[in-house]
Order: sequence, then structure tokens, then C-alpha cells
Amino acid sequence: MVVFYVVLAIVLLIAIILFFMSVRVVKQFERGVVLRFGKLHRTRDPGLRFIIPIADVMHRVSLRIVTMPIQSQGIITRDNVSVGVSAVAYFRVVDPVKSVIAIQSVTEAIDQIAQTTLRKVVGQHSLDETLAETETLNVSIRQILDRQTLDWGVEVTLVELKDILLPDEMKRAMAKQAEAEREKRAKIIAAEGESLAAAALGAASDTMMEHPLALQLRNLQTLVEIGVDKNTLVVFPAPLMSTIGELGSFLARETTASVVHGGGADAAVASAAPSRPAAAPAIPDAA
Repeated sequence: MVVFYVVLAIVLLIAIILFFMSVRVVKQFERGVVLRFGKLHRTRDPGLRFIIPIADVMHRVSLRIVTMPIQSQGIITRDNVSVGVSAVAYFRVVDPVKSVIAIQSVTEAIDQIAQTTLRKVVGQHSLDETLAETETLNVSIRQILDRQTLDWGVEVTLVELKDILLPDEMKRAMAKQAEAEREKRAKIIAAEGESLAAAALGAASDTMMEHPLALQLRNLQTLVEIGVDKNTLVVFPAPLMSTIGELGSFLARETTASVVHGGGADAAVASAAPSRPAAAPAIPDAA
């Protein structure tokens, strides 16, 4: 009787062990690839799944997108500039069977092929193209990786250049180039402004020639602007002084004509008319 119970306990223990060995849980984002005696048997969907212990081996394959950084590569561009380029790749398994049977380690294989592809693609472009056309480089690298990984059951969804390291000498040269370019644009803008200002001044001068009083009005406006700051110095432009002199001469001629032709009361008016100030006496030279 004791032997019976011992045998029964051993059988139950073996059954429990076999049960736990046969139970597999496949998660929602996974697929199970079952090999029976080393040969492909079937693919198991997510959920609680049972296999035959010892005979079956299940490989769980994740179908989620994997983020894989590509370490910095020392690359010589087409114009012989040494740069360090790092990137990041995103891929996912689309065929679990191929990813298990066709290749030993998908992640390691993609890492190596991504490094060589990055070096190859960047080496075919110049430094300016590498810095300015990153989108084109990303698409080229992804297409090459997609063709290489198609037989592995893997799809490369995205490749992005993450960092481009330049030598210090190249950074200084690019800074000088950018500064020279900005100075060039500043000089061009200043020259265009001078040209427009000259054209506007020419148009203004033509207007003043057609309307002489416009210049006098402009002079008066200038005096008003000077007087705003409460300056003790008042500047009379030369054209204004000549205009005042011409006005005085005109009044003197009119007064003389009135005296000659009118007489009487006109003479009184002529005597009351303002006369031009006498010239200041000359100062004798010092002996």
C-alpha cells in the first residue's frame, strides 16, 4: 500500500510538471512559432496555448515596433570631409516564421546592416548635401534596409539621422562663411535702400523745380523742427535770406513808384513804408 501511494505521488508530480511544461501564454503583441522535433509545425495566436513537452519548442516573437539606435560612424563625405553621423532606426517583425528561421538574431543583424548602409549612403553625398538634405538621406537608407530585411520578415518603418558631428576647423569655416553671407545681404539691402532714396529725392527735386514755393515751405518746416528742442541757435537757410532780400527790394520799388506817380497822400505812405537797413560802417584795419 505504501508503494502504491509513493507511485501515485510520483505520477501526480510528473503530471504537474508536464502540465506546466506544456502551458504557454502568448501575449497580445506576440506570435508563437512552434517547432516540433526541430521542424516548423504551426504559428500560435495570442492567448493560453499548450504544446507537447520535449517534442515542441515555442519561440515567442514580438510584433511591436523596435527602436534601435545606430551608433556614431566616422564617415568621409564625397568632398573629403570627415564627419561623425549617428542615427536611429524603427523596425517591426511582419513575418514571425521568417524572423525565426531565416536569421539567427534579427536585432543584431539590422544593427550591423544599418551601420554599413549609413556609411555607404552618407559617403556618396557632399557635406552640404548631408546637412541640407537629411530627408533624402533618411528615405534612401530606409529603402536600402527594407530591401535587405525583406527576406528576414522585418519591415523598417523609419530611419532618422540623429546627430552630425563636424570637426572644429570645419565649424569655424562654416561660421565665417555664414557671417560673410550675412554681410553680403546687408550691403545689398543698404545699396537698394540708397537707390530708392536717391530716386525719391530726384522726384522731390523735380516737384520743387515745378513749384518754387515748395522749397520755402520746406525751409519753414525745418525751422519749426529746430525750434521744438528749445535751441538758442536759429539757423536761417540761405534761400530764405535771399527771398527776404528780394521781398524788401520789391517793396522798395513799389514805394518809389507810388511816390513818383501818386504824390500827396501816396508820399506819406511812401515815407511810412519800411526801408532797407543801412549797411554797417566799415571797420578800419588796425595799423
